[in-house]
Amino acid sequence: MSKINFIPLGGVQENGKNLYCLEVDNKIFILDCGLKYPTSELYGVDVIVNDLSYLRENMNRVAGIFLTNAHDNHIGGVSYLLREKKLKVFGSKFTLSVLKDKLDEEEIDYDDDELEEVTSKTAIHFGEITIRFFEVSYNIPEAFGIAIKTNDGYIIYTSNYNFDQNSKIDYSHMFRSLAVFSKDGVLALLTESLGANNEQSRGTILEFKMRMTNLIAHTDNRLIFSIFSSDILRIQQICNIAIEHNKRIAIIGLKTQKLVREAIRLGYLRIPENKFVNLRYMDDNNKNDEKDLVVIVTGERHEPYHMLGRMSKGIDRLIKLQESDTVIILTNPYLGTEKLAAKTLDTIFHNTSKVKLFNTSLLPDASANREEIKEMINILKPKYIIPVIGEYRHQYALRIVADCVGYKDENILIVDNGDILSFENGDYTGITGSVPCGELLIDGKAFKDVGDVVMRDRELLAQDGLVLVTANINPRTKTVLLGPEVVTKGFNTQVENVNIIVKIKEIFYLVSEKHLATKFINWSEYKTVLKNEISHYIYKELKRSPIIIPVLISTDLETLRKMKAE
Repeated sequence: MSKINFIPLGGVQENGKNLYCLEVDNKIFILDCGLKYPTSELYGVDVIVNDLSYLRENMNRVAGIFLTNAHDNHIGGVSYLLREKKLKVFGSKFTLSVLKDKLDEEEIDYDDDELEEVTSKTAIHFGEITIRFFEVSYNIPEAFGIAIKTNDGYIIYTSNYNFDQNSKIDYSHMFRSLAVFSKDGVLALLTESLGANNEQSRGTILEFKMRMTNLIAHTDNRLIFSIFSSDILRIQQICNIAIEHNKRIAIIGLKTQKLVREAIRLGYLRIPENKFVNLRYMDDNNKNDEKDLVVIVTGERHEPYHMLGRMSKGIDRLIKLQESDTVIILTNPYLGTEKLAAKTLDTIFHNTSKVKLFNTSLLPDASANREEIKEMINILKPKYIIPVIGEYRHQYALRIVADCVGYKDENILIVDNGDILSFENGDYTGITGSVPCGELLIDGKAFKDVGDVVMRDRELLAQDGLVLVTANINPRTKTVLLGPEVVTKGFNTQVENVNIIVKIKEIFYLVSEKHLATKFINWSEYKTVLKNEISHYIYKELKRSPIIIPVLISTDLETLRKMKAE
């Protein structure tokens, strides 16, 4: 009896950290292993990765990691998985090249023979299972989809794709591959759903090029573009036009710089070395304001707006926005970043009126739109459709798209992370269980979850500030030798609140009098009571709840004399 399980550990009902497990013949095939970037309310968090508990417990069954493209939401979590165990990783030359750079940067030990380069002609055999890759059009070089051949038919994972007729991929080879899969029978199609609500055509690429060419050719001063770092195709278009008009190019954004340099090294981008500028920090002799400069500001989500805001306020170390600059915004705000985008644009207009905004028709999304999803479904004719790579609203929109081409609801499977979708003898038998899933908030290089307590403290610091109360206490004489010193951060204690610090000191002495009168000082209780009393007072007076940190230092007289002498 043939049994197949599909388990998404990340990437459904969310946008990012794509990680899909396919279990066939007791082997686990990992399709992509990405991360996602935090929203602004996750203070201090650098990246968010998947909980790997399930894979950690079943590592002996993992056949390998199969990657589709070099974006962080597809390969950014590989280093965390390879920390657990050395695994075989398959991907295109460009994808593996970017991955190697990440592994080296994070000091992950790996062997070159563990990273196996694949092409659209590669077939990898695992017993009766065969895995093939097929080229797809996307906004990054060498993007692939993956086809897993089982006894019950193919399972196709498209990853991100589109049918952009302006791309340079070999569509004839792609369509031949899809036709072969369709002829042999497709059990399930795992297709991206991010663009399922999008009915926009891709016919505007020529107009986009014409508008960009007109801007670059007829602007005599510095140009500043904002582009999302994932949009390599658009970066390439801007670079090509700039070079044609004898401009020099500077890219701001470390991750994008590395990606672009790797694309140049492998021949996917062509930027002459003398046209590529590494900006130096500004000083009296260097302003980075040459008239032939095209500056491309990149980042994820809110980052391009954040960096433009710094430039507008004159606090960026590389660029200070000037009245003569022309700013071209090619970044439609993500959900949740609209306020920041609007505020940044207002600040930019204070510095220069030469701001060019483009409507969405000129900035088509790289993900497959409704008609392109229909085209993929009609070519492959899968038995079941599983929307992946998208939030619930995208998955639901894809259900409507599939319904338009004749699919019944029972053949369109909307799932959540951790669900186990089971197929037996070519039929879907339902969600038969669940596995641990979730996300880890990573701060810095350490692969350790930040945790709810730390995040709550950071939120309090951001919203209500901090009060630090420091004092030196002699445990023998049970007297306060020095202090208390009260430091506040994050809220105003001046003007109408001039007595706040005085009152905090009074509370300190009242609490200290009680706790220093006991035979033995209970330092833990002393700090807890002090923290509670100060917290209650501040909330009563200011209606705020800052973090209260009492620092009580056990000090004898001799030590105090030495401290004063120093």
